[in-house]
Amino acid sequence: MELTVYTRDGQNAGRTITLDDSVFGIAPNNHAIWLDVRSIQAAGRQGTHKSKERSEIARSTRKLYRQKGTGGARSGDYKSPLKRGGGTVFGPRPHKYVVSVNRKTKQLARRSALSYKATADALRVIENFEMDAPRTKDMVAVLSALQLAGQKVLVLTGHHDEVIFKSGRNLPKVSVMEAANASTLDLMNAQVVLMQESAVEELTALLSKQAQ
Repeated sequence: MELTVYTRDGQNAGRTITLDDSVFGIAPNNHAIWLDVRSIQAAGRQGTHKSKERSEIARSTRKLYRQKGTGGARSGDYKSPLKRGGGTVFGPRPHKYVVSVNRKTKQLARRSALSYKATADALRVIENFEMDAPRTKDMVAVLSALQLAGQKVLVLTGHHDEVIFKSGRNLPKVSVMEAANASTLDLMNAQVVLMQESAVEELTALLSKQAQ
């Protein structure tokens, strides 16, 4: 597959870039995408939920009434889960949400996500560019020139560029990150993936069959 390379002014750069079919042209594996996205979302959970159990309630430990002879059920103290304000039975406890996914499945999921974007014409390639200083309006100008304003755009750079990152971080629908750090969830959550030429090279080096 070949894509046109654009300049930051939205003009045709006069050349194309060939995408590796083993990365951008495979038959997407939906199950691999589901496994990887589930793992990413699970890892993002804090797992700090906690309810107080019987031993943790600060209430009187006095026995409410005698054990026998009342004609009713026996009862202990006010910490009982049966009493209002008592402890919770089998309540939630802090724990980690970890779903392990092996490396090859994660790579397959990322290749599947990229292939989905390529099939949906949601991949754009822009020539490598730099910004003199962090300016949100400069990033808005780039996106407007490419007719991507108002869309959820994932901008991928070949290496970490602090200036470009800061220029896009205040835009609510724009995410800027290094191509190597873009997860399956990031790719699937974007309407359009805007890649620098160096980002295409980085993804190809990481995910192609030769890199396995």
